[in-house]
Amino acid sequence: MSASPVLTSVQDGIGTITLNRPEARNALSQAMRPALAAAIAQMRDDPTVHAVILTGAGGAFCSGGDISAMQDTSRTGLTFRKGMRELHQWFPELVDLEKPVIAAVDGPAFGAGLGLALAADFVLATRRAKFCAVFGRIGLVPDLGVMRLLPRIVGQQRAKELVFTARTVDAQEARQLGMVFDIVEDAAALTEAAQALARRFGEASTAAIGIAKTVMNQSFELDAHAMAELESYAQSMCRSSDYHQDAVRRFKDKQPLRFDWDKK
Repeated sequence: MSASPVLTSVQDGIGTITLNRPEARNALSQAMRPALAAAIAQMRDDPTVHAVILTGAGGAFCSGGDISAMQDTSRTGLTFRKGMRELHQWFPELVDLEKPVIAAVDGPAFGAGLGLALAADFVLATRRAKFCAVFGRIGLVPDLGVMRLLPRIVGQQRAKELVFTARTVDAQEARQLGMVFDIVEDAAALTEAAQALARRFGEASTAAIGIAKTVMNQSFELDAHAMAELESYAQSMCRSSDYHQDAVRRFKDKQPLRFDWDKK
């Protein structure tokens, strides 16, 4: 029996999604797509999960689409469109997952792999990580959210340069551009750093973080008035939560708060 193209695990409140086609540098195959959709839904619906790590097996994050499958000349434009629309059904679930998502990138994050990395809230990378909007090298336009997410992270002019040139960006430049949150030495350090970051959200209000994420993800599309309205509704919901009420009680009783990022 062949191994699953996507592996999932949950331990101590941390959900991990691992792209598992190391022989193909975790290229996004047809079989991987529904498996990845199911994994995202699993993390979304598991109340014990407070943070999610997205990573790849075998020294690669994701090398992009499966080019070997693109050689099938019998597929029509409508067939391709159907496949793209299927991607668009689950990819927003990853972008808007109401839990902190950490992409742990070792090796290439090319093409669709770049889109998967940019969908995360935090990108951790090894020194050998590489990022590339590679689509132009094979005469395609960026997909899997790259044309939306990349300009929001690096700015419109720089995003156009990266897309038009399809050049490779190393981890250091990616950090300077704002694509990478932090850099570690190697794969072992990457796993440790991703888990350490995920653990720090363990005592936070997952609901408050999730709602804040959902509102902030709309900040480029909505005007100030609409954002203020969302803020009002969001705060009203959080004010009535058990977590907030417990925090107020702790403050009054001079007890330490459950979540204090400054206390490592």
